[in-house]
Amino acid sequence: MKIAVLGGGPAGLYFSVLMKKARPDCEVVVVERNRRRDTFGWGVVFSDGTLGNFRRADPETYAAITEAFIHWDDIDTCIKGQVIRSGGHGFCGIARVRLLEILQDRALALGVRIEFETEHEGLSSPAVAGADLVVAADGINSKVRTQLGEVFAPTIAEGKAKYIWLGTTKRLSAFTFYVREDEHGLFVVHAYPFDRDTSTFIVETDAETWRRAGLDAMSTDESVAYCERLFAEELAGHRLMSNKSSWLSFREVKCARWWSGNVVLIGDAAHTAHFSIGSGTKLAMEDSIALCEALLREPTVPAALAAYHEARWLEVAKLQRAAKVSQTWFEEVRRYKDLPPQQFVLSMMTRSKRVTYENLRVRDRDYVGSLDRWFAGENGCESHEPAPPPMFTPLRLRELTLQNRVVVSPMCQYSAEDGLPNEWHLVHLGGCAVGGAGLVMTEMTDVAPEGRISRGCTGLWSEAHAAAWRRVVDFVHSHSTAKIGVQLGHAGRKGSAAHPWEGADSGLAEGWELLGPSAVPYAPGFAAPKPMTPADMAAVVEQFRRAAKLAEEAGFDLVEVHMAHGYLLASFISPLTNVRSDEYGGSLQNRMRFPLQVLDAVRAEVPAHKPVSVRISATDWIPDGLDEEDAVEIARLLKAHGCDLVDVSAGQTTPESRPEIYGRMFQTHLSDRIRHEAGVTTMAVGAIQDWDQVNTIIASGRADLCALARPHLLDPHFTLRAAAEQNYRGPGVTWPPQYLPARPRG
Repeated sequence: MKIAVLGGGPAGLYFSVLMKKARPDCEVVVVERNRRRDTFGWGVVFSDGTLGNFRRADPETYAAITEAFIHWDDIDTCIKGQVIRSGGHGFCGIARVRLLEILQDRALALGVRIEFETEHEGLSSPAVAGADLVVAADGINSKVRTQLGEVFAPTIAEGKAKYIWLGTTKRLSAFTFYVREDEHGLFVVHAYPFDRDTSTFIVETDAETWRRAGLDAMSTDESVAYCERLFAEELAGHRLMSNKSSWLSFREVKCARWWSGNVVLIGDAAHTAHFSIGSGTKLAMEDSIALCEALLREPTVPAALAAYHEARWLEVAKLQRAAKVSQTWFEEVRRYKDLPPQQFVLSMMTRSKRVTYENLRVRDRDYVGSLDRWFAGENGCESHEPAPPPMFTPLRLRELTLQNRVVVSPMCQYSAEDGLPNEWHLVHLGGCAVGGAGLVMTEMTDVAPEGRISRGCTGLWSEAHAAAWRRVVDFVHSHSTAKIGVQLGHAGRKGSAAHPWEGADSGLAEGWELLGPSAVPYAPGFAAPKPMTPADMAAVVEQFRRAAKLAEEAGFDLVEVHMAHGYLLASFISPLTNVRSDEYGGSLQNRMRFPLQVLDAVRAEVPAHKPVSVRISATDWIPDGLDEEDAVEIARLLKAHGCDLVDVSAGQTTPESRPEIYGRMFQTHLSDRIRHEAGVTTMAVGAIQDWDQVNTIIASGRADLCALARPHLLDPHFTLRAAAEQNYRGPGVTWPPQYLPARPRG
């Protein structure tokens, strides 16, 4: 078997080593344009887990790498005069040139032919002629990928930040982040040791700061001098060094397919992942392992290449997804610069969602203990020892104090008659309150019969409804320390619908007239709504006002106005559903006019000492719909009109709404952005699944509250269970006397 490997970086060399070791009869030739000891960059990083993969694949190269690496467990973040250390991470660094030497020596010893100083021409290279397998390991600018672009279907996205890859003679003892602000903006350094005398020193900043500093017009030497001055205190007299260094924007490479016939892509030719989450070298060498295993297992080359792709694409996609989130955090780091150092560090450490509060506690209990004490002190719990986990700290909204940060999210039960809550609602909401949540929210409670989603929806439009709700509220207040809020809404064009368990979204055959900003039906099977007149709007404003007054009679602690999910108020806000040409359509300010009139009416009716919240859809997930920038402006407008808490949801504006990425905490980044850019208190929702995620979100400052829906359906006692699993029995969670035998003993 003849194998041509185009590119002599770590991916190509390591594959050649593994294949030649497994099949000595193979003829393997590597075409490399550089000389034997040429390389760019400085060091590369591997985790302990990655080293385990190397040990299994080829003990000889593993032994040589481990003899040359520098190992550390700690991550240091230097910000605002503080150094915050967390341990237990397990990484090693090695000089890139030394790694190449190890792989070159091993490959040559096994009989691989390496043609140094040879520029390849992709599939027309002489080495390719007669090859049974062509491995394109030619990096981010892959000629092979370009030549077969129609097959591989690559997409290349350029990042917003600028970075330069430098080295320094300063010897670091940990992976180190330096955060420094000057008159031009914020800079972050990613630095780590890779031998006894040298460390990698990557300087990253946003493009605006880069231009303001004049770095776009500087030579490499001038840029190095600028960075030396900026980080003079951190460098402590040491110099920065360049090696083919220049300011770059990270390019994310994705390919729909990694192979064609007998040609396969590996490493950066197939995919890239931002350097803030780990080494691209790790991905490349793990590609090599998977490709070799597939070739040894499958009967033909095409079958092996298909199996390689199948074995690797999901793992790579997951890492690229996490890397993209991490990349975005650093691109938008200015958003977090005013956070307290402890919260800044946790936000950074948990940015990709692969690391959480509990992961960090397992790795370094002392670090998380100090974080808990700081967070507790910031929230009035400094006297309790041990400090409560972040989820069990209180939150004050006006004169309402919630004992913890867990919220039972509004969940439609479709079980009311004529809008009246009954025993089902009493047990459902009462059970969640007894279960320890700080705040229990009713399902969307409609302000008029024609404002319901279905005939089974609850309402609040008469004294009878207030009395029925009072029974639920009194139970919550009598048997728990939870607070209870009512979510007031109007279904608009999504009303007059069948119960969900009666089939897919569909309108009733004999329903009621629907209202909306424009005559745009929600979906096939739904009637077109009547475009609302000023008189219709005035009537709905009055319905919300009366519902807010009835909510006070029922004893609710908080009132929320539903402006999300494509219901009436949301349909005014979204340009997808509001196509009016009057003062209630067009610009975002005009589209917000009617929803803000509703909010003003509710806020005027709710006593000044009680909070009002608003649920929004922060994005429509549809082209030309609402986006995150709109959401920040919406939150600012809501805050100016007396909103105390923005409940940040997303989507459901139209049946076509689909999140770009769905998974755990998939909407939390929206709350994060709104909280910091609009300066409002926020509640995060969206696949928050467990107490670890709640602690992570709250402590890192991504939200002030976490609302959970499905977890509370599965376990109404979610919060009590969270306390038990964390062996916590202090303030922030109340155990009913009947349940005391289950309380942790402490």
